Amino acid sequence: MTTMTTTFTFRPLDPLRDGELLHSWVTHPKAAYWMMQDARREEVERAYMEIAADEHHHALLGLGEDGGPAFLMEYYDPVHRELVGLYEPEPGDVGMHFLTPATDTPVHGFTRAVITAVVARLFEDPATRRIVVEPDVENTAVHALNEAVGFVPVGEIQKPEKMALLSFCTRERFERTVAA
Repeated sequence: MTTMTTTFTFRPLDPLRDGELLHSWVTHPKAAYWMMQDARREEVERAYMEIAADEHHHALLGLGEDGGPAFLMEYYDPVHRELVGLYEPEPGDVGMHFLTPATDTPVHGFTRAVITAVVARLFEDPATRRIVVEPDVENTAVHALNEAVGFVPVGEIQKPEKMALLSFCTRERFERTVAA
């Protein structure tokens, strides 16, 4: 196992061009919490074409130093998507999801580097005051990653598809946590 020392860039996800790759990522057993295990490629492409057409939901591919796809990032406006009616949103809230693909050659620190890059990318927008996440309550690995970059759990919420752990991260808390 090697150690992670890469810088990521981002580009908009192209649902058709990236469909095969995305399908392989979201249907892998490692991506069980993505809830697309049995989806056909066409269904994955359709789901991401809907996101591409949605002004309140966006999908980006994170690219590694070689320019190749390294992870998936989604962000959304929780006033209009995902968390409508489930918590009291504040101005500047942005919801976030990320997915690192399964690999036979894990790189130590990769997933933490990914979530750090995703949160930093969202905070590049001065309008973003707080990032909101709602992973499955049973996804303890992502809870630990969220806390490692400054997310604070505030409680469980029942979403239509899962029981989720609602957590928030402010810009200040992120900066303090990653600087420590």
